[in-house]
Amino acid sequence: QVQLVESGGGLVQAGGSLRLSCAASGSTFSRSAMSWYRQAPGKQRELVARITTTSSTNYGDPVKGRFTISRDNAKNTVYLQMNGLRPEDTAIYYCNAKFFDLNSWGQGTQVTVSS
Repeated sequence: QVQLVESGGGLVQAGGSLRLSCAASGSTFSRSAMSWYRQAPGKQRELVARITTTSSTNYGDPVKGRFTISRDNAKNTVYLQMNGLRPEDTAIYYCNAKFFDLNSWGQGTQVTVSS
């Protein structure tokens, strides 16, 4: 199973930016679809962004136009650039790797946006 380690979370003011990183172990990264999910207190986990093995991307409606997902297969890392952050973006952000039927999750990184 792939091990995923997220980093880059923190506290930021509304309107600010953060870049999350997710480093993956193993040799399947380039053949895995990579996603970022988030979960706010009392809410269900939701898809933030996904990038396929061919670097096609899709985004959840709340973040379209503000967040950008990218990947670096040479570094086994996926990124989430978050601009124009809002208090409602406050959540734990999780990295996900999907390789055929195998799903792997990171431990999550906290993002807090103050108003």
